[in-house]
Amino acid sequence: MARVELRRVRKSYGEVEVIKGIDLDVQQGEFCVFVGPSGCGKSTLLRMISGLEPISDGDVVIGDEVVNDIPAADRGLAMVFQSYALYPHMSVRQNLSFGLENINTPKAEIRAKVDQVAKMLQIDTLLDRRPKDLSGGQRQRVAIGRAVVREPRVFLFDEPLSNLDAELRVEMRKEITGLHRRLENTMIYVTHDQVEAMTMADKIAVLRLGELEQFGKPLDLYNRPRNLFVAGFIGSPKMNFVAGRIDGDTLALDTGERMSLPATGFRYQPGQAVTLGIRPNHVTVGDDGPIRMTVASVEQLGGESYIYGTLGNGGAIALHLPGQAGAGTGEVLTIGADPAQIHLFDTESGLSLRTD
Repeated sequence: MARVELRRVRKSYGEVEVIKGIDLDVQQGEFCVFVGPSGCGKSTLLRMISGLEPISDGDVVIGDEVVNDIPAADRGLAMVFQSYALYPHMSVRQNLSFGLENINTPKAEIRAKVDQVAKMLQIDTLLDRRPKDLSGGQRQRVAIGRAVVREPRVFLFDEPLSNLDAELRVEMRKEITGLHRRLENTMIYVTHDQVEAMTMADKIAVLRLGELEQFGKPLDLYNRPRNLFVAGFIGSPKMNFVAGRIDGDTLALDTGERMSLPATGFRYQPGQAVTLGIRPNHVTVGDDGPIRMTVASVEQLGGESYIYGTLGNGGAIALHLPGQAGAGTGEVLTIGADPAQIHLFDTESGLSLRTD
């Protein structure tokens, strides 16, 4: 295993810059997830690390070596793709052993490694089948096994679960995180699904338009988002936002309502335009709340409920409540939030105003 460091890495296609000077340090043995919306550059960045895409500027460092000019095959990496990329005419055993055969590994060693990896991934009973005879989950296990058997310094995953159904994605998330615990290898994983990022990562890199918005532990990003983009991207359902302005020790909301501000924890100026952020699970319902909402729809899941509605200014709001909420469509609820759970952002820059 090895550390991966990016130093002011840039990528341009002609005059179009798609990766805009990213600095990132993935420590040895960490599971790092690149997450962001489509077109943010996360797959391009992964391909630059792998050597499949040349960089325009900066350095890619693996271990203690700058690998900018080293071919992909010589970087000691293994990549798992969204499309599985298995050889259809080969058996599972042949797919697993092919890479080792190409580097002239002794046959006995190949067989031992393949058998060990197949047993670990629970595909040892499938070794004589071909990919067309496997389910989607089994094919993905074979693709992962083909990477594991090479014993790489770093694993790279490019949206490997996107082709699987929801139930199988949950199962495969557990398997990949379990694999990381067993192997203790450095892993870099690309996804557009922030739930995957939150549940799998040691560290998350949130990307937007080729720039790194925030890098840190999942709960740090959830509890202390650096800006409005990260706050809205991390968390499901996403954070509620309401525009307003600082007026003394209160926040005058665009809905025409006011709410008290916490005495500490934020830095702001009188009259400053700010955006209030409240996560759906931090919204409280009660007669003493400062905000009114009109219920548009309710999703009852048995052990929890989601309520969606509109505010006085027409803005959308979502609530995530435990148990079975009794609200009905068209009902007006009075809501609020614990001041310790709110977020404030400067409306113009989008940056968090939190000081703690």
